[in-house]
Parts: sequence; structure tokens; C-alpha cells
Amino acid sequence: MSVNPLVSVVIPARNEARNLGPLLAEILAALAKSSFEVIVVDDGSDDDTGAMIAATRAAGLPVRHLRHDRPLGQSASVRTGLLAAGGEIVVTLDGDGQNDPAFIPRLIEMLEGGGANLGLVSGRRRRRTDAGIKRYASRFANGLRQWVLKDGADDSACGLKAIRREVFLLLPFFDGQHRFMPALVKREGYEVAWLDIVDRRRRFGRSNYGIVDRGLRGLLDLFGVWWLKRRFRGRADANERR
Repeated sequence: MSVNPLVSVVIPARNEARNLGPLLAEILAALAKSSFEVIVVDDGSDDDTGAMIAATRAAGLPVRHLRHDRPLGQSASVRTGLLAAGGEIVVTLDGDGQNDPAFIPRLIEMLEGGGANLGLVSGRRRRRTDAGIKRYASRFANGLRQWVLKDGADDSACGLKAIRREVFLLLPFFDGQHRFMPALVKREGYEVAWLDIVDRRRRFGRSNYGIVDRGLRGLLDLFGVWWLKRRFRGRADANERR
């Protein structure tokens, strides 16, 4: 890895125009001393997201705008941003402003200092601000996932993560992948570290990804990931023969 690697910040967003403005300002402040780019993946938004990003770019700020012509979901948006990213390290965070960018430098520091086998540093939300039913559903899902996958994750759905791009490219993709990133990274033989972060309240609007999306579909995904782990023999080093 480079001494001062380019960091790509990927933000999946659908109809988050009012939240993105303050969030981008916070990201730019947090990474002011770093080499970075910001990629907003517009997941088929029908609000003023495009205009807001255009104004940010016109001001000379390093923000790229990738747009899906129709909503494809959070995992697809994360994947689009990571495939387009130029950085060796990619940081992801949600577009609703609930993930505080102030934690980004620490995520990067942990990933860089953790050695080549540390593939992912994931945020772990404390003092959750979600409504009660959403919080209880998340707690149940996390407990079930730990029991099935034994991945050590008690908050794998936190959007704030730092991952080596080369590691992400090894992971199998499916709709819902972002919720199982720690288990998939460990499946490839890499380590995962955790950073406690503060969960914030959404400033504007409401979530575009609800309990049914994360619950019923997540249950099917859970056993799909269990199957993927069972069918994987492990990562091996290969040397070219001359």
C-alpha cells in the first residue's frame, strides 16, 4: 500500500438531497489533510440530488456523481461506487447523515496500521437513534446472524466502513451484500476490526430501506451466506511457473 494512499469515499444515496449538502461539508472537513475523492452513487433519485451535486462540483470540490437510471438498492449502489473508486482504501457511509464523518480518519488509521491481513474496519453504532421497532428488529437480526455465521458482528449493517478495495473485489455480490460484509471478508481469510461510533438522528426525510427489506430478504441472504461459507475451501497464494 502507498505511504499516502488515495481514499475514496462512497456514499449510496436515494432522495437525500437535503442531507447530502451538510454531509459532504463534514466529509471535506474530516479529510482536509488527506488525498481523497468522494463518489455519490445516486440510486435513481427523483429529488434535487443531481442539482445539489452539480453545485458542489461547480465549487471545485472533489465529488463525483454516478447515477443509476432506476433504484437498485443499497448494496448495488455500494458496489457501483467501489468498482469506480480510484482509491486503495474505500470508505462507505450512508447518505442520510446518521454516520458521522468525524470517525473516518480513525477508520483509515486502523486499516492502514492493522497489517496486510486486516481487510475491513467497520463502525459499530452505540446509542442507536432508530425508532423502537426498528432497533428491536435490528437486535434480533444481529443475534440470529451471529448464531448462524459466527462472524463476531453485532452491527454489520452499519454503513460506515473502511475496506481495502482489492479485498472487496474478491467478495461475491448479491442484493443485500452490504449487510454481510464482515462475514464475507472473513470468508476470504482476512481479519475484521471494529470501531465504536456515535449514531446520529436523520436530519431530513425518512429511510428508503425499511424493516421488510432488511428483515424478510435478510433472512434468505443469511442462509445464502452460510452456504457460501460452507462451500469455500479458502484463499491460497499462487506463484506463476516459468
